[in-house]
Amino acid sequence: MSVSTSTPLVSVENIYKAKGRLKGVAEHTPLMRNFNLSEEYQCQLFLKREDLQVVRSYKIRGAYNKMATVPRDQLENGIVCASAGNHAQGVAFACQKMKVSGRIFMPGVTPQQKVKKVKMFGRQYVEVILVGDTFDDAYNEAMKEAESQQKTFIHPFNDEKIIEGQGTVGLEIFEDCPESIDYIFVPIGGGGLSSGLGSFFHEISPQTKIIGVEPKGAPAMYQSIQQGTLVKLDKIDAFVDGAAVKQCGSKTFPIIQKVMEEILLVDEGKVCSTILNLYNEEGIVVEPAGALTIAALDQYKEQIKGKNVVCVVSGSNNDITRTEEIKERSLIYEGLKHYFVIRFPQRAGALRDFLNNVLGPSDDITHFEYTKKHNRESGPALVGIQLQNHQDYDGLIERMKSNKIDFQTLNDSKMLFDLLV
Repeated sequence: MSVSTSTPLVSVENIYKAKGRLKGVAEHTPLMRNFNLSEEYQCQLFLKREDLQVVRSYKIRGAYNKMATVPRDQLENGIVCASAGNHAQGVAFACQKMKVSGRIFMPGVTPQQKVKKVKMFGRQYVEVILVGDTFDDAYNEAMKEAESQQKTFIHPFNDEKIIEGQGTVGLEIFEDCPESIDYIFVPIGGGGLSSGLGSFFHEISPQTKIIGVEPKGAPAMYQSIQQGTLVKLDKIDAFVDGAAVKQCGSKTFPIIQKVMEEILLVDEGKVCSTILNLYNEEGIVVEPAGALTIAALDQYKEQIKGKNVVCVVSGSNNDITRTEEIKERSLIYEGLKHYFVIRFPQRAGALRDFLNNVLGPSDDITHFEYTKKHNRESGPALVGIQLQNHQDYDGLIERMKSNKIDFQTLNDSKMLFDLLV
């Protein structure tokens, strides 16, 4: 599918109108200069704190703006949406504020914590329907309901009113920043936020460079820009769930083609390290999508020196049950944790020899799975080793080779890693 690049941007006037509709509904979130990040990157770095929004993400802006522009007689029939998280919460809050009944379709695998929050924000006005295993399953069922019951469908990103609502993030940044802005880093999923914010700055401050950031495992917009046409990915890594879509919007894509300076891809492991750093050093809790822009700064370290830079922190709806996965992904990305399949001789003392002769003084075995089988000379064990410094890895491998250890690394073998770890 090819999309014309002549599609107009959403207008600044309509973004200002959206701001008026959102008064008393969405928070005017702070734009805060961050001392540590400014020092680290030698620039003036500001964080647009959408994690402090009423539903802890910017999604309330687009959802409410869309619903506020739908004729009341249509709303009386109810609305429908599909979402795996933040959009659902934004729509639910809008339903409660406007006293509109809504049916929100979510994948059956959605964590109960997210389902409860949607019900909390929507109160008696919202019904949550869990269906299928993926967002696409929920989306298809929601569309069937909207068409058969003639209900208004509230799309998460591919709608002009959604884009205009999200564009108020850019308006607030422009109003609040004490300096002329050189760069804005903005996360990209379906493209609603980046196209709305980008439209505003393209007209009001065209010298400001908009840098989009996508997760490496879900580069739908990046691939679309590269190929000049909408691309639908066969599969994605859904870890950065707030910015992981198989296909971006037909309305957002041509806008981003026009307003975006560049799109950067960030490894999910780097995102995890950034989440942990923000929590440990700044006391800021963010979801994976909320960490994307800060995680991308290393790629632009030279360009932003001495500049005025804004990073949009898009949300903080992080499930505490994901903490161990976040730590694990961070350690693997930083080169501090490695998994191996090791064939140990089935004799007494084989493990002791490994510990004494192979492990370094600061190396730690964090995972060990082994079942002795008496009819074999050797047996495979799954071993996880955590290092204190990533430079220690070469020494570990050298000692395994010199001690004639029969091993296979797993970190770079995704299929085996996913199967065994």
